[in-house]
Amino acid sequence: MRKIIDLSIYLENGTHADPPIFEPKIKYRTHTETTDELLPFFPGLKAEDLPDGEAWAIEHVQISTHNGTHLDAPYHFASTMNNGERALTIDEVPLDWCFQNGVKLDFRHFGDGYVATAADVEAELKRIRYTLKPLDIVVVNTRAGSRQGQSDYVAAGSGMGLEATLYLLERGVRVTGTDAWSWDAPFVHTAKKYAATSDASLIWEGHKAGRHIGYCHLEKLSNLDQLPDFGFDVVCFPTKIRGASAGWTRAVAILNIPD
Repeated sequence: MRKIIDLSIYLENGTHADPPIFEPKIKYRTHTETTDELLPFFPGLKAEDLPDGEAWAIEHVQISTHNGTHLDAPYHFASTMNNGERALTIDEVPLDWCFQNGVKLDFRHFGDGYVATAADVEAELKRIRYTLKPLDIVVVNTRAGSRQGQSDYVAAGSGMGLEATLYLLERGVRVTGTDAWSWDAPFVHTAKKYAATSDASLIWEGHKAGRHIGYCHLEKLSNLDQLPDFGFDVVCFPTKIRGASAGWTRAVAILNIPD
């Protein structure tokens, strides 16, 4: 028996899923509000000629490619990848990367702003008794998953550092994911570290791994707590936007459960 778990969040108004400046804006128009759009197609047609005077329901959406659950392309992280190659845009990402075996790292015990290391990844893989394979999709369950929809969501959860990300990429992983707002630690925490050290290498360090090895990651996943450690597939095909840095995806996990 096949079980599908939805790993995506809603795209909606007022979700606290992004900083206020980046939040999506959706305008809903009901069936009776859109007759002015339908009638001009058919000269002589009146609203009262339509069943219940209704045309269609439609929504006008103002969003960025990074609203909602989305897949970041290597181009989002930098203009180059693989130490100098032109970075792939979202329409160029191999679809084979986006439908693979899934592995979950449970990092919910790490505090907000913690930056996971290669040793943390290695320890978790040892705990779940799993050896990474090329093209595995690795998703990270952080505390942020429990704060989705809450005002503190953007600041919640741990992040993946440069060495932790490279640990995955060097073993053939090309798609990763998190239930947090960013693959990296929340900016509010990194900003404090930068203020104390003036070390710019701390900023967005997990993303910057893509300069060395091209990869993609999923952000704002949900329901990762419902997944086993491994033994499932992740499907995350992105919307095909030419030349874009990311694409929205209805990411899901597929589990095969014995009848």
